[in-house]
Amino acid sequence: MSFLLGLTGSIGMGKSTTAKLFADEGCAIWDADAAVHRLYSAGGAAVEPLGAEFPDALRQGAIDRNALKQIIAADATALKRIEAIVHPLVARDREMFKAQASADIIVLDIPLLFETGGEKHVDAVACVSVDADTQERRVLARNTMTRDQFLMIRSKQMPDAEKRARADYVIITDTLDHARKQVRQVVDDIRAGLADA
Repeated sequence: MSFLLGLTGSIGMGKSTTAKLFADEGCAIWDADAAVHRLYSAGGAAVEPLGAEFPDALRQGAIDRNALKQIIAADATALKRIEAIVHPLVARDREMFKAQASADIIVLDIPLLFETGGEKHVDAVACVSVDADTQERRVLARNTMTRDQFLMIRSKQMPDAEKRARADYVIITDTLDHARKQVRQVVDDIRAGLADA
């Protein structure tokens, strides 16, 4: 039986990099965002039901995420309808991954873990964190959104301090070496517990 570690953290905190560090330690990584991309791409399980509900989001046999964003902005009920379709498909993708993974530690990379109550379905939670200035600098350096867009996204996420307080482990991602050292400590701690079980 594998240990399930939820990995979470707000936008720009270094979650993707931290997930790779866990992979380097032999953990299996399931990425919620990557699962959604698979579901939305041509042949993905979400294409047909979402396309039926929101025909304007269908582009060349795939779901266009930007079109979905516009639909959500224009229709207050759209997000709930999208989630009702997508969340069960994401859950099924996650369960299939867990059933096939052979690693002793499975890391579930879920940005909105606490917001969706996902902490109830894992054995422990690791939260990645960094100071607010570094967070903002990282996000804006990607050139994928404006500062206003970033601030709006951050305002909708659970505050970093609350996530840290609720997590079993906190990984500060100020430098790659520091993050790697903390990831190793988390993995060692979990493996020591598994050895004692």
